[in-house]
Amino acid sequence: MNSKQAGSGTDIALIAVFAALLAVLAVVPGVPMPGSSMPITLQTLGVLLAGLVLGPWRGALSVLLYLLVGFAGLPIFAQGSGGLAVFSSMSIGYLLSFPLAALVSGGLASWFVRSGFKGRYLWLTIAAVVGSFLVIDTAGITGMMIVGQVDLLTSFIYNLPFVLGDAIKCFAAAAIAVAVNKAFPLLLASRKPVAA
Repeated sequence: MNSKQAGSGTDIALIAVFAALLAVLAVVPGVPMPGSSMPITLQTLGVLLAGLVLGPWRGALSVLLYLLVGFAGLPIFAQGSGGLAVFSSMSIGYLLSFPLAALVSGGLASWFVRSGFKGRYLWLTIAAVVGSFLVIDTAGITGMMIVGQVDLLTSFIYNLPFVLGDAIKCFAAAAIAVAVNKAFPLLLASRKPVAA
């Protein structure tokens, strides 16, 4: 096996492992929110970890794999849902944003690390915040507007109960990523997966 094949095998394994991790985090029972059909779950923690630990491309591919398996019918989304029926749920905007969130947070994390900025935890937290609040929440609010046929203000208010949980998950993802990146510094390498 040459180094190219070994790199490709490693990429595939990491993508599959993080897709599985995301599925586990998604099916852990969430915290129900009064007046909402969407609970607070650990899904976004998994999305952010994929980007912050694997970097932009492998992180995004792991989340995309998770979504494809869920859309194919496996009940691996929050509340044990799966299949194409989720496209009519209020949470579809959040789900569809996950690969982009991993790509953005992973890209920022890779750039911060390569640039040699001091205080890695701070910079990885910023990368997580951008992925969570600017990408996931924006898409989630948009999805609620479309599926729920509500206005921007109403969607924004529906999203507010998730903000504190999202902030905690950003801090947690950055802390975990700092530890993993310290132990395995090459994981965050900013590169596309090796072609087979």
